[in-house]
Amino acid sequence: MTSPTIIEVAGRATRVRVDGDPTAPPLVLLHGLNRSLEDWSAVVVDLASDHRVISLDVPGFGFSDRRPEPASLTSFALGVLETLDQLGETRPVHLLGNSLGGAVALQIQATASERVASLALADSAGFGAQAALMLRLISVPGLGHLMTARTTPFSAKMSERAIHADPAVATPERIEHALAIAKRPGPGAVTREIMSSLATIRGVRAEWRRELFAAIAQHPRPTLVMWGAKDRVLPPAHLDAVPRLIPHARTHTFPEVGHMPQIERPTAFVEVVRGFLADEVPTSTTPKRTTRRSTSERAGS
Repeated sequence: MTSPTIIEVAGRATRVRVDGDPTAPPLVLLHGLNRSLEDWSAVVVDLASDHRVISLDVPGFGFSDRRPEPASLTSFALGVLETLDQLGETRPVHLLGNSLGGAVALQIQATASERVASLALADSAGFGAQAALMLRLISVPGLGHLMTARTTPFSAKMSERAIHADPAVATPERIEHALAIAKRPGPGAVTREIMSSLATIRGVRAEWRRELFAAIAQHPRPTLVMWGAKDRVLPPAHLDAVPRLIPHARTHTFPEVGHMPQIERPTAFVEVVRGFLADEVPTSTTPKRTTRRSTSERAGS
């Protein structure tokens, strides 16, 4: 297991963590809105048993510097690709994205499909118009600034609790980490910019979703879409749109889980992702449209 480190990417400080055999197939982990690579801490070691796992703080989030242009899915995607170049990883990568990170993964496929081997998306943005009210409010000029200008211990605790079905997951350590990120200059501005580009007070904008799925349809890749059945950020009903938007994709639901299944059910999450990568990617040109429950879930984990 390695520790996160800061590297220079296009003149910017970028925080990355690289685990596993460098000759193994590359797997890139992309976190969500105003989050960091720590969201993958519970699963990264297991995933690195048979992959070169690269997790990073997306530009402008965590402890990575932002790109100079306004935050957008395209700027995030380019920042990830620049980071891979800096790490010398030019092979097609498997992308694993959670929440906004799922939309970034889709944008990478749309931008540079030749660099993508497969996509595994957990509670991903892009599959529907509905989103939590707090996210939609951030897109409102003025109000969004007030909401993101300052993070307090109470607001960090409430945010963590909203993300997970189990409130006990909002540990003091997670809250302290969120406060440390909030002390950095700029994360509020990046959050406001990306939310303004993706959503309104009414919901997630349809324009970018249509364009994105039209683009990825030109170069389909094996895809797995997962959801927590108790997600209060992006509703589980978004999973119903998958057969229409990505007809060849597999789907999977995690019972009794919120917006981040990799945190609440790490063992089951790893089993599902590794099963997808093992059975789907190397052998199938037309991925199956099936929904499977993991062994650990059938056992009640």
